[in-house]
Order: sequence, then C-alpha cells, then structure tokens
Amino acid sequence: MADINLKQAEADILIAMEKHRVDDTRWDYPGLGGAISVPLVSPDKRENFILDVSRGRIDLLKGTYQNRSRQVAVLIRLDFGGQPHRNPDDQEIPSPHLHVYREGYGDKWAVPVPVERFPNTTDLWQLLQDFMRFCNVAEPPFIEKGLFT
Repeated sequence: MADINLKQAEADILIAMEKHRVDDTRWDYPGLGGAISVPLVSPDKRENFILDVSRGRIDLLKGTYQNRSRQVAVLIRLDFGGQPHRNPDDQEIPSPHLHVYREGYGDKWAVPVPVERFPNTTDLWQLLQDFMRFCNVAEPPFIEKGLFT
C-alpha cells in the first residue's frame, strides 16, 4: 500500500464514520492464499472505504482484515496467525495485533488486540464480524462463509 498522510483528526473521523455495503453483491470468504476487496460507503455516500480480507497461502489461521479509505489509507488492520510486529520504537507486539492509523506513521504501529472487542481470535469468522463492528461497518457486506472459515 502507498502511504497517505492524513491528519489524526481526519483519520479519527473516518474510523468513527459509519460504513455501509454499496450493494447486495455476495462475496465468498477467501480460501487459502485468497483475498477480496469489498467496497463500502459512508451513509451520505461522500466517503468510500474498502474492506480487505486476505488469507495465508499455507497456514489456515493466518491472514489480515483491513479497512482502507481514499483507496490507499489504511485506517485499521488486524493481522493474525503470523509473526510478531516490531513498532518504530522497537517494541515487539505478538500476533494477533491491531494497527490503527497514527499520524506521521500510517499503519506502522501495532497494539495488542483488545480482548473485550475481540474475545475469540481463533474463530476467523467471528473475528471478521468483530473486526467489522470495530470498524463501524453498520451495514455489512454479504460474505459467504467458506468451508475453511
């Protein structure tokens, strides 16, 4: 992803903004090595967002859920089943971890996943539902649960 510099206040507004599916398209939850990018929109249709869902090629429990704005600005990203993340201050954050936009750093900082918002990080389907709630997806897209979800 290319970097885009948002002011923190602008990023916070975009994160807090309600997001809705753009249509009734049915999406298949990606299999191993797969990915989907689902368009979302604000209620007034003035802001566009993308929900990215990607899976690891070998490990069934590895993947990323991501919410973008302005095509390239990563607002929130949840990495699971992979390696720890090293923040710019050299602090290591274990997987799963959550990246939330930070002015001047974009998505380069991670924090531990808040257990109260993501109580079961091993159930990938529930994790996606929790992630969409965390991103304020008020009208979620239709994503079909797959065999290995």
